Amino acid sequence: MYGLSAESPYPALEGVSADRESVRILSPAYADRDSELTAILQYVFHATVFSGLQMKQYSRLLMGIAVSEMHHLDILGGMLYRMGALPVFTSCPPRLFDFYSTAAVSYSCEPVKMIQADIRGEKEAIRQYQSMLRRLRNESVAAIISRVIIDEELHLHTLQSIMSEITAC
Repeated sequence: MYGLSAESPYPALEGVSADRESVRILSPAYADRDSELTAILQYVFHATVFSGLQMKQYSRLLMGIAVSEMHHLDILGGMLYRMGALPVFTSCPPRLFDFYSTAAVSYSCEPVKMIQADIRGEKEAIRQYQSMLRRLRNESVAAIISRVIIDEELHLHTLQSIMSEITAC
């Protein structure tokens, strides 16, 4: 895969089945304010801005993170579906209201502010996933979330390295 992901494989979805409690716990990571969907849109926007600023190396890294987040969105959507919820873009599927809004995406165009927003997003994602792990009873779902956290930690480390480079100039 092209995305910026850890080397270890993701656990299979085969052990995931109908589970309303896990749907309720996982839904915010899918398409809420601090979700994978927000991360994807923000990384694509920031990558485009970095490209326009002729900072192509950062643009490529952010696009790689975006692709990894797309994989996470796909995994979460697959789990939600297997657990009995249509993965619609709402804060709590399967509700067909309270649809996703791009209002949480950071539209900053200054390199330091963009990376700061991305770092905040990754820290929040890690915090949110760790909180989910404490509440999840479904071991198959927990194993998948644990693997996603590894990617989020890699993204955070990558963003912190970018920040160090940008502020050193």
